Amino acid sequence: MPNFINQALQQKPLTVYGQGQQTRSYCYVDDLVRGILLLASGDGLEGQTVNLGNPEEFTVLETAVLVQKIINGQVSKENVVFGDLPSDDPSRRKPDTSKAQELLGFVPETAFRSGLEKTIAYFKTEESRILE
Repeated sequence: MPNFINQALQQKPLTVYGQGQQTRSYCYVDDLVRGILLLASGDGLEGQTVNLGNPEEFTVLETAVLVQKIINGQVSKENVVFGDLPSDDPSRRKPDTSKAQELLGFVPETAFRSGLEKTIAYFKTEESRILE
């Protein structure tokens, strides 16, 4: 995500590996921290392994397109560059969060686009601080 955001902020094409069809699941930091606090404060959870995250999947290409739309307002073929897919790049990343929901009542609350907009705003703020 940081690479996509930084490339888009610098008006550079976004680098997508392979055809971008591999999936990723994104969990906004506020949701993750809330889940960690629920886990840390729960009774009888010692030794439990619990997956915290967001089970909603997006392709890498969908992610790149959305980053471009939010930052630049448009997307064109020139805004994405495809590179060789590393052999160890997983084709799917989707956590099974059913145990977190069952034991903690944990369900991510931040929609992907909303979390992405907040993350981009943070990067813009940091970028302007560096340039000062």
